[in-house]
Amino acid sequence: MQSFALQFFFILALISLSIAASGFKSSTPCSGDFLQMVAYKEMNSKVNTTKCRRLSTLEAQFAWNYDKTRHNQTQITVLIGIKLIPADMGWLAWGVNPDVPQMVGTRAIIAIKLPNQTTPLLNTYNITEDIKLGCKLQPSIDLDFRVQNMAAVSDAGFFAVFVTLILPDRQYDISSLNHVWQVGRFADGLEPMMHSTSLGNFDSKEVLDLRTGRCRNIGRHRQHLRKVHGILNIIGWGTLLPIGVIVARYFKQFPFKLDPCWFYFHYSCQVLGYTLGSIGWGIGLLLGHESKYYSFHRHRVLGVCIFGFITLQMLAFRFKPGREDEYRKHWNVYHHFLGYALLVMIPVNIYEGIKILRPDNRIWKWAYDGILVFLAMVVLALEIYTWAKFLCAKYYKKGNQGSNSRPTDGGRLQKEMQVEKTDQRA
Repeated sequence: MQSFALQFFFILALISLSIAASGFKSSTPCSGDFLQMVAYKEMNSKVNTTKCRRLSTLEAQFAWNYDKTRHNQTQITVLIGIKLIPADMGWLAWGVNPDVPQMVGTRAIIAIKLPNQTTPLLNTYNITEDIKLGCKLQPSIDLDFRVQNMAAVSDAGFFAVFVTLILPDRQYDISSLNHVWQVGRFADGLEPMMHSTSLGNFDSKEVLDLRTGRCRNIGRHRQHLRKVHGILNIIGWGTLLPIGVIVARYFKQFPFKLDPCWFYFHYSCQVLGYTLGSIGWGIGLLLGHESKYYSFHRHRVLGVCIFGFITLQMLAFRFKPGREDEYRKHWNVYHHFLGYALLVMIPVNIYEGIKILRPDNRIWKWAYDGILVFLAMVVLALEIYTWAKFLCAKYYKKGNQGSNSRPTDGGRLQKEMQVEKTDQRA
């Protein structure tokens, strides 16, 4: 019990350290194409302290510089660009939030590129909670900062927004500026339509220090938690639990009888798999709690059901009837049925989680495909061996029974002599 507790706390310590290490990320320089944009060259010529970095999601690139005005306000000049696919339609948004790094509450500048229009539409928007509830997003001038030199440009393959803002110091701190960016494919006039629901779109936010360029990436922190969540559940629920089932099926009685070693190994796989998977499940609940304005309903419901069923399986070890108990056969039916049901539900939900990671889910899918193929090959080999051993044993037993019922030549001769003696006496 003590060693199990030490392993548990060791896993938690590793997770905590890895999450803490992922909280901050240094800047990644912009690409050469972005630095060749005319707007960037103009920024750099006026203020040679312009900084430029790649943002963590949506393949966006971001350049900025700042200065103090005569009224001790912060003047920030921003250039943010992306490559639209398709290039003739879409929208790009960038904004700041005085309170927290999230889309709701952001004061944004949105450039909309429509087909058959040479000049993009450019306006300011105030993104309230009503927008998330389905209300239309329309231009607004109700902002708590001044906007200057606002323009939408297409240059060097980029669709970009160039803007200068005058930010009041009371609401905005240049050492921890909450800024948000977003990309969408469709628009209806001045109204940008809903963007994609990929995790890259939901993670497009960070806290930026304008002076040093250092950022605290909220999205990257969540990405790291998702990786830990996925790894723990794939190893715990998706690998160790099926191994425990394989051991119970093929090493309990037939074709291999390893009593009582099979039970200890089966029990260890189930307990360790349950522990790792439950930690991953808890991290998934944390991620769901942080995702206030979006959720993945099917993945969450399946996860809750799986956790409940596996917990019942763990309790079954504690309340297992004795061999002579009349309820033992009912317990066996329940335990086996629930176990095989979990073998179906767990891979379905793991693939559901992998699908959420698109477009960066190829490695995850290949890795779990490999695990399932390996386990399937082991099961197939053991199943073939089981049936081969069963059929051979049955054929051998039938052959022995036939040979025992067939009389020998000596026995037949003796029987004929007895018949002849009986005839003579008669």
